[in-house]
Amino acid sequence: MSTRLLLLLWLALVACSSGQRGPSVTTEGATLAITNVRVFDGERVVPRATVLVGSATILAAGPDVQVPAGIEVVDGANRTLLPGLIDAHAHVFDAGQLEDSLAFGVTTVLDMFSMPSAVFPLRDKPAPGRADVRSAGILATAPRGHGTEYGMEIPTLTTPGEAQPFADARFAEGSDYLKIVFDGGGAYGLKTPTIDVPTLNALIAAAHARNKMAVVHIGTYAEAMAAFDGGADGVVHLFRDRAPDPTFGTQVAAKHGFVTPTLTVLRTLQGVGSKIGTDPALGPYLSGAAKTNLAATFPIRATAAPGAAERAIALLRDARVPILVGTDAPNPGTTYGASVHEELELLVAAGLPATTALAGATSLAARQFALPDRGRIAPAQRADLVLVEGDPTTRITDTRRIVAIWHAGAKFDRVAYQARATKPVAKPNASGVVSDFEDGSLTPRFGPDWMVSTDSLVNGTSTAKLEVLKAPRKALSITGTVVAHQPASWAGALYSPGPSPFSPIDLSGKRLRFAAKGDGKTYVVMVFAQSHGRAPLVKSFTPGTELTEHAFAWAEFDGIDGKDINAILIGAVAPGPFSLVIDDVKLD
Repeated sequence: MSTRLLLLLWLALVACSSGQRGPSVTTEGATLAITNVRVFDGERVVPRATVLVGSATILAAGPDVQVPAGIEVVDGANRTLLPGLIDAHAHVFDAGQLEDSLAFGVTTVLDMFSMPSAVFPLRDKPAPGRADVRSAGILATAPRGHGTEYGMEIPTLTTPGEAQPFADARFAEGSDYLKIVFDGGGAYGLKTPTIDVPTLNALIAAAHARNKMAVVHIGTYAEAMAAFDGGADGVVHLFRDRAPDPTFGTQVAAKHGFVTPTLTVLRTLQGVGSKIGTDPALGPYLSGAAKTNLAATFPIRATAAPGAAERAIALLRDARVPILVGTDAPNPGTTYGASVHEELELLVAAGLPATTALAGATSLAARQFALPDRGRIAPAQRADLVLVEGDPTTRITDTRRIVAIWHAGAKFDRVAYQARATKPVAKPNASGVVSDFEDGSLTPRFGPDWMVSTDSLVNGTSTAKLEVLKAPRKALSITGTVVAHQPASWAGALYSPGPSPFSPIDLSGKRLRFAAKGDGKTYVVMVFAQSHGRAPLVKSFTPGTELTEHAFAWAEFDGIDGKDINAILIGAVAPGPFSLVIDDVKLD
């Protein structure tokens, strides 16, 4: 073979191999260059690089990228550029929660249970200034199982034969993946109804039959292993009831599973709240309500074997099992966006290298949930980017030192967000009348509708019903049955005077008044104030058999001043059936 022919063949091979490297580098359409920056691209660290961004995607990234003239340039010296963070476990109910997430660099949220009417429109109509969302929609659970305690009517199932129709109904609604609850409450000292193993396995198979993922909420080690044995793609929570077997990591790896530990929530189940509300890098951007929720803990306590979660994470790490970053916001001890940074810190403290933890919040989450357009800093990827001071690949808390956030190439205005998030609590209408029920509805003059509240939030079984009576006068009837339960029992009518449920409102200088008649039993008024977390302040009263006015000053509730009222509950705590009527509710 001639030298000329060999040369031509060699050039052809070079051309072919070069063509296999992916999209060619182009500067056409570039609008932004981030230069001289350390890059964590989702998998590895590039010590010094330039990243070019177009209208919504990354055009080029690397140490030799040239910056075209006339575009915006951001100097990344002594800074690190990260892919937009992914919260792999949260619950989304409104657009504000996605805005909160984006304000802390979380550009995608994976919702693990919400009402389709609330979350799917947010997914299907993404908007500037808020994170993207994918959602499980309604979870799969047993009657009275976990997920049914929030006052929302949801379908449930009990047998394997119901699994495929149940899963198909969820996917027809629009669910991106199937969330399954397999949790009997044993980790929390409870006995909660849950599906059996055959139904668990049938649900996993039903999701896979439709080419969808099946992720399983668990509470104990045995439940986690049953989920993986049944073919689950991942478990969303980690156990603390016992130390894992030495083969735990290799068994999960053999099943090609992933784990989202949610260490932030496991900690609050031990009675330890978060302190990130005081972090100077995060605190100035957190609302008062967010700080209060961060400091809160669950009223129940999980049974914990010391070091169980940390040992499990070490075994998963050594077996190279994908460990994702999820917060379970808005549970006590968490908040949207900011808690991702704490989860990263907790994972590193549990033994993950910083780069592995960061991968769990970027490329690994994107890969596990089939989001191929994000999680990496590479050409053709979405321009979801977070620029931070310092080097979080060696000091994980540097993720909190945010300089700038870009979502699909658009820069997020953190200054404007901060002004909104930290504005003073709202004031009520000038009129002190809340409800006289004359229109026959549960809609007050200000604030959201009256709603039922019971101890189902802590797995109790008390019940309540609200009905507007028409005779002898229009008034609110509150009936039901309180069933004794630990740690608390209650049932009644809940009213949130702020613009949205449990948003704080300044009612200082006012008092609560209402008329009431009862059945001879003693009832309570519970007041929730932002400065007191989720624990209610309680005052008893005993109404007569005719409507009589009762009045309460805020100072009667542990001396509060009424400047940050979240909600008011009027109802029963004594076991047994009850019947209470209230009318002419006022805050004046």
